[in-house]
Amino acid sequence: MDKDRFQKVYSQGLVNVAEILVDTQTGVNYLYYWSGNGGGLTPLLDRDGKPVITAVGGGPERS
Repeated sequence: MDKDRFQKVYSQGLVNVAEILVDTQTGVNYLYYWSGNGGGLTPLLDRDGKPVITAVGGGPERS
């Protein structure tokens, strides 16, 4: 495999961590949050409730 499917594009925090991951095959952005022993992953949504999509090889776009 040439590259990883998920690419981390943003990260904040040391104890309570929030990261944005992009699926390099579909362009869908995901929010990953973890704190202590728990965490979760969910699609990142825009204000209209639609998933945030990053164009392959480009900037953010809406679906």
